[in-house]
Amino acid sequence: MGVMNRNTFAKDLEEGLNTHFGMAYRARPDEWTSIYDTERSDKAFEEDVLETGFGAAQVKPEGSAVGFDEGMQGWTARYIHETIALAFAITEEAVEDNLYQRLGPKYSKALARAMKHTKEIKGAAILNAAFSATAPGGDGVSLLNTAHPLLNGGTMSNRLSTPADLSEQAIEDLLIQIRKTTDDRQVPISLMAEKLVVPPELEYDSIRLTRSTMRVGTADNDISAIVSKGVFSRDPTTITRLTDPDAWFILTDCPDGLKHMTRVAMKRGMQGDFDTGNLRYKARERYSFGWTDPRGIFGSEGAA
Repeated sequence: MGVMNRNTFAKDLEEGLNTHFGMAYRARPDEWTSIYDTERSDKAFEEDVLETGFGAAQVKPEGSAVGFDEGMQGWTARYIHETIALAFAITEEAVEDNLYQRLGPKYSKALARAMKHTKEIKGAAILNAAFSATAPGGDGVSLLNTAHPLLNGGTMSNRLSTPADLSEQAIEDLLIQIRKTTDDRQVPISLMAEKLVVPPELEYDSIRLTRSTMRVGTADNDISAIVSKGVFSRDPTTITRLTDPDAWFILTDCPDGLKHMTRVAMKRGMQGDFDTGNLRYKARERYSFGWTDPRGIFGSEGAA
């Protein structure tokens, strides 16, 4: 176990120090909360099970029996909670002899910042792996896929079949896919786009494309159909920890899409060790990130 001692803070034991720097940066507001719905959990894991209704009704010829249909259950999305924890320790002497700073409270803030950073990484990781076959969901394929299997046969796509960079045309193509989305019995559903989700490299393009009342980057005097229709109910969201500079996404109002499960909220504590006198600080929480219904998000990995 690493312990911070007086050697760690050698400059703090002498007169003449002007200031400390490197730990006083402002933290960004939570970004993951803008794309995930949060639910509480009181079990080791949670499961969401696909359930379907009925397909189209049939014509009943005169005098014949009415046809019957059956509801079905399908695949399961499982959320397995991880335990996320971090700790640090400081010797009594380091606390007693430090001339300039209260080490416990200062590093407690650093501990909270580290836990927050980890949660942002975990949240972004779902989108960073959204196109990867090595990160399948409950239906056996990646989150963004052209062939999500439907329970009653056929497939559903929430990804552009031809990868395209963020543009007016690409957004419109994906919005058409959203408009034509069906349930697992291939019955069209009312699915509405809510907002774009982009990496920092596409932040300003996303603002231009969703706020300009005229078409962007053309000499034509045409209105922006996207803005004129009021397609997006919310402004674009930029996720700092997205790793692909070309990938972009559209969140929809589909229930049970991207989810964050809270098993144990973050707990922080401090304990003194009787034998050594060291002060030990710990932070711990349990949660999981994942997705249930792929209709909750559409996207493209970009053309590059």
